[in-house]
Amino acid sequence: MSSVKIVPDERGGHIVQLDGHPQSHVNIDDPEDLAFEYVAIAAAAVEAVCAAHRRLRVTHVGGGGLTLPRWVQHRWPGSTQIVLEPDAALTEAVRTELPLPRGHRIRVRPVDGASGLAALADSSADVIIVDAFADARVPAELGALPFLRDCARVLDAGGLIVLNIADEGNGRYLDRVAAGVRESGLSHTAAWATSDVAKGRRFGNRILLGSASPPARESLRRAMRRLPWSTGTAPLRRARPFTSADAECSPVAPSLRSSWRVR
Repeated sequence: MSSVKIVPDERGGHIVQLDGHPQSHVNIDDPEDLAFEYVAIAAAAVEAVCAAHRRLRVTHVGGGGLTLPRWVQHRWPGSTQIVLEPDAALTEAVRTELPLPRGHRIRVRPVDGASGLAALADSSADVIIVDAFADARVPAELGALPFLRDCARVLDAGGLIVLNIADEGNGRYLDRVAAGVRESGLSHTAAWATSDVAKGRRFGNRILLGSASPPARESLRRAMRRLPWSTGTAPLRRARPFTSADAECSPVAPSLRSSWRVR
């Protein structure tokens, strides 16, 4: 069982630690305080694409501290949100110590992403956010074609998929997941990250976007320029999608290779 610890930070928020590693940052008094760079990039992408909506239907694969569900509720009050988070103990700790806002429509289901998504109706989400890790790696099935096809099925026309992909500088894992997104029918893809990660200078998180129709590229650029960090698009090269037969977890971060025991 994972060890969950929630500790205050100097920003007035809290860090959710899972097995001793920072998992989420939450500021219940300011949902727009998105301290982790990749979370802010993901939010900027959703804002750029969905700004005109009065409410959203969002499915989150991975819950953690429920940072992005809180942000969506703050930005689009009354939005219907489903969170697929198999770690019930984590969810209980977060909801006890960092309660959700009043009037929310966030429903957390204690199921893994693949089986939880398979149970959802066609065209039932405007946005799907995939931000799920097990032992600090993206689970293999969440980068494979069957899961990505299910995401495309659940997305409504004009919908957006947002995936948090942790990868090495060469971006080979990202390329294969992006190929699967395109193969699923979400043929327009892009990946954003902080500039150093986008340029392949180090291991890091890239936010992979996919949609069936062309995104508002200038709106995306403007949203990224408003962030307090320099960002850029990571290259996406031709690659072979992961299948059920050859699916792989994302690479292990260099800082964890000597100390993280993969269960």
